[in-house]
Amino acid sequence: MDKKFSYAYIGVDVHKEQHTAVAMDFWTTWIGEDITFSSKISEYPKFIEQIKKMIPIELTPIFGLEDVGGNGRSLAVFLKEEGYLVKEVNPSYSTAERKDCPTTYKNDVWDAKCIAEVLVKKLDLLPTAEPSDLFWTLKQFVYRRDSIVKALTTTKIQLHEQLVKNYSSYKKFFAEIDGKTALAFWEKYPSPSTLKNTTVEELKNFLLGASSNACSIRKAEKIFKLIEGDGDTYREYQENRDELIKSYVRCIRFSMEETEELEKHMKKIIGKLDYKLESLTGIATVTASQIIAEIGDINRFKNADKLARYAGIAPVNFSSAGKGKDKKSKQGNRTLNGVLYFLAMQQVQLTKGTKQPRNPILYEYYLRKISEGKTKTQALICIMRRLVNIIYGMMKNKTEYVMEYRANRESDLKVVV
Repeated sequence: MDKKFSYAYIGVDVHKEQHTAVAMDFWTTWIGEDITFSSKISEYPKFIEQIKKMIPIELTPIFGLEDVGGNGRSLAVFLKEEGYLVKEVNPSYSTAERKDCPTTYKNDVWDAKCIAEVLVKKLDLLPTAEPSDLFWTLKQFVYRRDSIVKALTTTKIQLHEQLVKNYSSYKKFFAEIDGKTALAFWEKYPSPSTLKNTTVEELKNFLLGASSNACSIRKAEKIFKLIEGDGDTYREYQENRDELIKSYVRCIRFSMEETEELEKHMKKIIGKLDYKLESLTGIATVTASQIIAEIGDINRFKNADKLARYAGIAPVNFSSAGKGKDKKSKQGNRTLNGVLYFLAMQQVQLTKGTKQPRNPILYEYYLRKISEGKTKTQALICIMRRLVNIIYGMMKNKTEYVMEYRANRESDLKVVV
């Protein structure tokens, strides 16, 4: 007898505060009543006991969860530790199942029912849930850093808006407004009025201290000259707006320090995996962490083609009556897709000084694709696809990236074992 008949299919709709479960047999017949339980680890054993009492003794429970990386992660981990088989259900499957009914409903019980039905119909296609503390923790660090960087960008924009009102020529003061010396200057002298009783000598000494002796007296003279050329920018409530600039400076400093600290921890985490992604052009700690966090365990992908499809890079064929063509995919993991897109752009960039390509092999491949009639965007997608092959090989074999020209061959990756 087919083993599928021996399962009780448990669909679980997970949420932050509570989960809802529905059990079915192979013929999608409901077993017992729906179960609602708190999303607390202490409540999970009680949930299992309810399941055992509800389903026939000859059936083995198998669970389907939509979200095994977020709200349902703790439940997935618990079930795996208890020895149960847990499948990860793609939300698009359960959504399609819900819409397939003559009358569409939307509530926790109905969602759990749809998940259970998907579990029955697509059991062999659904991936086994493999929640890993390491990959999950790394992803949390990546997300935390991303949120800080976004907030930092907003703060810098707000600082620009205030500085332009106080110092019309502020962009000529320093190379970067968020540099160490620049931040020290904005904090001490948020507006020209705070420099009123300051001499060139005093400003020079301050800049020397803030820049670790990198600035000269000419910098102080230049700033005074620029301020004089701007005219009087003092306005009512100037002192209040000065405090606002000081607040922005403190916020920028904190964000930069926090980002640096997070990156140290990310480096330690990816170090435990022994991947050597940073040997590839354009990949540093942050990019490596983003790639690993989104891919997870590389062994869940049988080959690079599977990874390319997961990243939304593999083309999708649209055809009818034997006619059609491949089109760009808008599916897959869009976060990973975005990381690979910017990584591809770095491969074809030229260095500012020597004007040499950062990655000669991939740059040559990029030019070849353009000469074949592809647009720049299409050529970049080709680079992304090549990068997937390279990254897959590096992660699968834990090897470094070494460029090597090979005559009459497209491959540019030499795997060093």
